[in-house]
Amino acid sequence: MKIIIAGAGAMGSRFGLMLHQAKNDVILIDGWQEHIDTIKKYGLQANFNGEEVTEMIPIYHQNDVSSVEFSADLVILFTKAMQLDGMMQSIKNMVGEKTKVLCLLNGIGHEDVIKKYVPLSNILLGNTMWTAGLEGPGKAKLFGNGSIELQNLGDEGKESADEVIAVLNDAKLNAKYSDNILSSIYKKACVNGTMNGLCTILDSNMADFGETNVADEIVESIVSEFAQVAEKENATLDIEAVLAQIKSCYNRETIGLHHPSMYQDLMINNRLTEIDFINGAIVRKGEVYGIETPYCSFLTQLVHAKEQIMKAK
Repeated sequence: MKIIIAGAGAMGSRFGLMLHQAKNDVILIDGWQEHIDTIKKYGLQANFNGEEVTEMIPIYHQNDVSSVEFSADLVILFTKAMQLDGMMQSIKNMVGEKTKVLCLLNGIGHEDVIKKYVPLSNILLGNTMWTAGLEGPGKAKLFGNGSIELQNLGDEGKESADEVIAVLNDAKLNAKYSDNILSSIYKKACVNGTMNGLCTILDSNMADFGETNVADEIVESIVSEFAQVAEKENATLDIEAVLAQIKSCYNRETIGLHHPSMYQDLMINNRLTEIDFINGAIVRKGEVYGIETPYCSFLTQLVHAKEQIMKAK
């Protein structure tokens, strides 16, 4: 299958590497020039569960793809939420009538942007529990296991997604179809809405935060706000299961020593974060539904203050 990885950061690198290893025709598109130059020169390098691997995968800057001759069967979106529209605009010449677009971005509501470029029947909305990190330009750190859930937004349903699921599973990405992806997205958003912002503000990995004596109270308060908004959008959340998922992040033997993507963006790479599309989205939706969201509001404000203090770009 001919696949575009649109956004070749940590997660895009994981998916690009694993799909390329499974003999798909993969290209990477990104906006970080040093990352692009390093991969072009040395290949995509990764510590893959303790094994050092290198895959030579074509990569392009998103501003330089208008003349690239590549007709994609599948686009997998891993951009930052605020970069989504620009990326879709950049790759539109490589997206045809039959191209499927799988959105695995953090946050809520991205289909509203994507449907400007492709019909709903070609949009696969999903979430993934895989993790990944970047140790530097062109160098990924990939560890642990994960999974993907996805749903076709058109009337075709699972039949329209079967080929994509098969390709993902051939690459050992553990994909399955969901008839209620919105609930899964809200569950993932709860994990991101706690671990991302809190670890960023506290300059902490997930295990260290989880071992504090205030972690449970803070997490439960944030999850309660997400759950109230989700209920208004007909997305059912099993709060006990969500809290168990979050607390599993504290395990030092698995992913507890990991710094979430927002931490990597701001604290390591001095980049603006996606807080407005995670906790900030809950604040905006809470205003619409008349739901108070003080924890999400305060956390969003704190992250924005941190961005300004660090002069993030």
